[in-house]
Amino acid sequence: MIKNIKQLSDEQLSLIVNKKKLLLHSCCAPCSSHVITYLLPYFNITVLYYNPNISPKKEYEKRKKEQIELIKKLNQEGNNIAFLDCDYDNLIYEEKIKGYELCPERGARCTICFNLRIEKTAKIAKEKNFEYFCTTLTVSPYKNATLINEIGEKMQQKYQIKWLYSDFKKKNGYKNSIELSKKYNLYRQNYCGCIYSKKN
Repeated sequence: MIKNIKQLSDEQLSLIVNKKKLLLHSCCAPCSSHVITYLLPYFNITVLYYNPNISPKKEYEKRKKEQIELIKKLNQEGNNIAFLDCDYDNLIYEEKIKGYELCPERGARCTICFNLRIEKTAKIAKEKNFEYFCTTLTVSPYKNATLINEIGEKMQQKYQIKWLYSDFKKKNGYKNSIELSKKYNLYRQNYCGCIYSKKN
């Protein structure tokens, strides 16, 4: 099992993972910008866009378009990042968080949302024979990396596929995502995704 990648030197990490296939769940282009560029030397990355929490659909489509454009720009620089899309299904999110709509941000509703997206990533990674799965969610200073890694570990056990432990906000990860967003002219949303976070 890989330790938290921030505890390893670049050389150690490169030797350990040896360009394994990674399915990387992305919440949005700005967050993924740092994570993708950080992991590119070590993994063959496929970005999974699965975010049924985002509402309204117009906002979802806007964020997805930004993700696709970022990957295109990165690939124009000589990379080979793949993209995997999922159908928009806000109904499944609403069903999952029923009864938790009024929970504060970073509460039970968010935990359910993390579970939903990370489990979907693990399931697809297993089905498509990826060697690792991960999420960009830990780059945000507003997300609990410990909780997210606990969920990832749970899905690792359930689906028997390796979870890449991370806290991408460390070592100026979030700051770098802001700088990269400027470099690639990315749209930076002002709420997490669901209508409840927008109200808050």
